[in-house]
Amino acid sequence: MNTGRSLVPSLIYAALTTSIVSSLGMLLVPSIADGLDVSVSAAQWMLTINLLVGAVATPIMGRLSDGRNTKRLLLISLGVILVGSVLAGAAPTFGIFLIGRALQGLTYGIVPVTIVLARRHLGAGRADPAISTLSVTVATGLGLGYPLTGILASLLDYRVAFWFASVFVLTAIVVVWKWVPTDGEAGTSRPFDTAGTALLSIGLAALLITVSQGSHWGWLSAATVIAAVAGVACLAAWALVELRSRDPLINLRVVRAPDVLLANLTAISLGAAMYMSLSTISIIAQAPKASGYGLELPLFWAGFVMLPLSIGSLAGNRFVRRLGPGSMTAMLPAGSSIMAASALMIWLTNDQLWEILLGMLLFGVGMGAAYAAMPALVARNVAAFEVGSAVSFNQVLRTVGGAAGSAIVGSILAASPGKHGITVALGVAAVTTTAVCIALVINQARVVRKPTQPV
Repeated sequence: MNTGRSLVPSLIYAALTTSIVSSLGMLLVPSIADGLDVSVSAAQWMLTINLLVGAVATPIMGRLSDGRNTKRLLLISLGVILVGSVLAGAAPTFGIFLIGRALQGLTYGIVPVTIVLARRHLGAGRADPAISTLSVTVATGLGLGYPLTGILASLLDYRVAFWFASVFVLTAIVVVWKWVPTDGEAGTSRPFDTAGTALLSIGLAALLITVSQGSHWGWLSAATVIAAVAGVACLAAWALVELRSRDPLINLRVVRAPDVLLANLTAISLGAAMYMSLSTISIIAQAPKASGYGLELPLFWAGFVMLPLSIGSLAGNRFVRRLGPGSMTAMLPAGSSIMAASALMIWLTNDQLWEILLGMLLFGVGMGAAYAAMPALVARNVAAFEVGSAVSFNQVLRTVGGAAGSAIVGSILAASPGKHGITVALGVAAVTTTAVCIALVINQARVVRKPTQPV
């Protein structure tokens, strides 16, 4: 068996599971509310609980993937996601539906596991391009998943979209079982960091509940304040435990390496900016024209607004791969510059559909370049037995940033509904991406000017 020819396509196919499941989100909230007879605000929990489980599961899956039997871990995870998809598709009540969405949360940990398998089974020269491709698979797949979800939900029923996801996950299990090689004795066997896992899980859950529910509870309410304080306290305690542990869940000393730190700070910032833009554009696409800002696209067509994002991210990733591994650090400021330009354009010009489609295309190009560079930078700067935990931490930061971005948009629109709130939300996204871009350009200039040390 030619490992390179069969392994990379198989891992990409498995990683597309994250895109398919993630597309069962924002577009379907109104349909879920109607179908299961709950309010729209209650239906938003289908996003929150999926995100919570994902944030908790991703670092655990990343740590476990550094050990042995990584293929088995991937198969078990896909099996749990399959069960969740079936439950959500067949759920007679909203409670059972939420259980299914919670099980689907494991999908956020799939990409880090596939990256570990790529690093483990491919040679040094072939690992970086594969890792870059896997890192943007989610963004590329979302541009295809959203239109497909819209078509299935509008022509048939929202349940059909979940049944399609079930079939896709089942085929991914078959592909992984047949074409991904068994690990054998690869990987390491280290004690599992139970204390660190518990503290990180509680801290992330509390923090994500704060940012996702703060706009509904009130930012100064007792529940919001308690959740925020608990989250910060648990994360601070987790950091202390990790620094003192011989076998930490995530090696924070490695995370402090300049390239890894740069990738992680960029992940949380661009994750927030991306979700602020995508959430707002999704609202613009479906809002009625009478609102003064909406395009009033039916559900069938609303998902196609994300299609240029997929095309652009694929193009950005291809460009990075052609430049080679030495371009990874430079691709962060370059990609963020394109994202900043597109966010500014969408902020200033969003009255016509073509303007939004062009903005999404450019946003995808920048995101494809920046997101392709992040995991490759991380993987190149950590030991092979820590790739899973380090890359999963980068993925967690993207997730936390995305949750914060969605929460910020919700808070802005709750405080200022209508066209003014939409304009402010897009403005905050544009300012955020611009600030990240400026910081990365300054850092790149500093690195270029740094004198070469004598040999």
